[in-house]
Amino acid sequence: MIRSRFGVLTPSSNTALEPLTSAMVAQVPGVSAHFSRFTVTEIALNEQALGQFDNSNVLAAARLLVDARVNVIGWSGTSAGWLGFAHDERLCQAIESETGIVATTSMLALNEILDRCGLRNFGLVTPYTSDVQARILDNYRSAGFAIAAEDHLGISENFAYAEVSEATLTEQVRRVAKAGPPAIVVACTNLCSAGLVARWEAEFGIPVLDTTATVVWKMLQLCGHGATGLSGWGSLMAGGLISE
Repeated sequence: MIRSRFGVLTPSSNTALEPLTSAMVAQVPGVSAHFSRFTVTEIALNEQALGQFDNSNVLAAARLLVDARVNVIGWSGTSAGWLGFAHDERLCQAIESETGIVATTSMLALNEILDRCGLRNFGLVTPYTSDVQARILDNYRSAGFAIAAEDHLGISENFAYAEVSEATLTEQVRRVAKAGPPAIVVACTNLCSAGLVARWEAEFGIPVLDTTATVVWKMLQLCGHGATGLSGWGSLMAGGLISE
């Protein structure tokens, strides 16, 4: 049995990703998740909100995970959606240089999955404000993706994302699914959405990719657990979406 400790970087006001991540990895013998927080309270495009994701803040949290002797570090967050995907690439390089531990992120894992599945067109669901959503859409279009439909809630307080109801999330996904995309991305790691993915896939008949799950998927890959199927989290985590 492979013993793996996953180090997970977490926004300080996030209350969803820790229990969801722990529940996922609990299905994999020998794997445990360990968390380190840095301050994130608002998702917006103003200078103060953007400054929360300065690499120095993230690296301070990453250094604490070294003490737990984790095997991989994952940034469970979607900030590269509006900051640009190169931001996460630089962050992973900095983490690896600083700690000697391989690193990944929710968004880099998501983009790898989209590429490996040939999904150049998808629908997007988030809780974000219109300007943040527009920036995410622009970054994906610049990267050669098409967005079939999108839905967002206009919320900027990070804590409030975890308070979004199951009914509201399902209605968002349902509205986007009506446009007929080949897949739907649910982007935000403080939504209580990962546990709903299997139900949505059964209802709409298409893959649903949740960013709390994508980083876990990639950490499993990096630590040699790629063939492990997780039940109850949708086709990606069950192993049915991407063949090894």
